[in-house]
Amino acid sequence: MAAPKTGADVLIYELEDFTPPGLRPRARELSGAVLAAWKKAGAVATVRISPLGGDGPGDTAVDGLADLTAVMAHAPDAVLLPKVAEPGHVDDLDREIARLEKRYDLVRGSTEIVPNIELARGIMQTHAICLASPRISGCLMASEDLAADLGAERSRDGSELAYARARFHLECTAAGVPSIDCPYTWTDTAGLEADTLAARRLGYRAKSCVQEDHAAAINRVLTPGRSEVDKAEGIVHAFEAAQADGAGRAEVDGSLVEVPIYLNAKRLVERSRALAGWNVAGGKTPQK
Repeated sequence: MAAPKTGADVLIYELEDFTPPGLRPRARELSGAVLAAWKKAGAVATVRISPLGGDGPGDTAVDGLADLTAVMAHAPDAVLLPKVAEPGHVDDLDREIARLEKRYDLVRGSTEIVPNIELARGIMQTHAICLASPRISGCLMASEDLAADLGAERSRDGSELAYARARFHLECTAAGVPSIDCPYTWTDTAGLEADTLAARRLGYRAKSCVQEDHAAAINRVLTPGRSEVDKAEGIVHAFEAAQADGAGRAEVDGSLVEVPIYLNAKRLVERSRALAGWNVAGGKTPQK
């Protein structure tokens, strides 16, 4: 029950790869108490089930459905579905969630879906997958399964997945769905911070992690710093003043600020204010 203390905004109860098939029945039994404790702590309480098609090592289609049937009784905020490779995988999950919402007398549509894209076939269809259900609130790109599917050699700098990460974010953005960057699967904080900064520069505003002490560093890198906010506010003020004077652009510190730069700066300021408002209200730093 230490997970809420990590600073992560979204907690994932893992029933797939990190839970051996033989231990899944017991893990399902424990899911209600865990999700309730996480919700009480103010976290977004989610579950990652086994694939409904039984695509993982030791998995069967029965595992995914049994996972879902057990956890839906406790109204998870979202269900993460691994190894999504086509829109039909989301359709299947949506249909089963709707059936179980009715069975457990839950509010229809209250459980969100976060597809996990872990295969090359899924990367190529990310846009269509993101549009497969109105329940989708985010889409997560995995790293290790994708690298294995590509036959790529893993490295700390993640260069072998650079194209996939950029394309994944592009396709999510085109679909209007928040992209969640893949976890950094080494233990060093310096490497994690560099990896998170690289994701931020691509446009990511959320990142997953598999090590509890990584959450704080991810939040730190993805949260705009005071100097960044000050610079962005200066750009916003200068551009709006120039427009008020009838000019189409402004000069700030020798740089010509036009509409795209202004809009980026405005979004950063708005994000900073939203995060500050969330913290004042007593919540954690949202990554969506």
